[in-house]
Amino acid sequence: MAELIGIARAPKIMAPLEEINKTKISKDYGIDGDARGRKRGRQVTILFEDDWFDACKDINEKLHWTTRRANLFVRGLSGPQKEGNIINIGTVKLKICAETDPCDVMEKAKSGLRKALEPLWRGGVCCEVLHGGNISIGDEVKIMEN
Repeated sequence: MAELIGIARAPKIMAPLEEINKTKISKDYGIDGDARGRKRGRQVTILFEDDWFDACKDINEKLHWTTRRANLFVRGLSGPQKEGNIINIGTVKLKICAETDPCDVMEKAKSGLRKALEPLWRGGVCCEVLHGGNISIGDEVKIMEN
């Protein structure tokens, strides 16, 4: 079973991420208290553990997942590389809108990280909220092919 193993939010753009154990996700605001939640197409970002570990292996350094600045961290699934797929976390439904492109912030965090995240959508996915609800660490995660 794939599961949600991390939740984080930034109260302001570029503010340090706050890790939390549970949160509300809504169509209007994305993750409760996250500064990017109103931005359609990027309301919620998801990083997949295997992809993150592969990127960290490429740079020979084990970094905490929040270095990527994603909202959600998922174990047990390979990151989908297709726009339009739906990710279900409990009652929450998130539509994949795009790959989360690595930016200069990753390079500032660790030299080589941006390049390590570029192949195969390793940086994760950007999603729009289709159906909100409450999520918690340990919730089951499923991908519905479009």
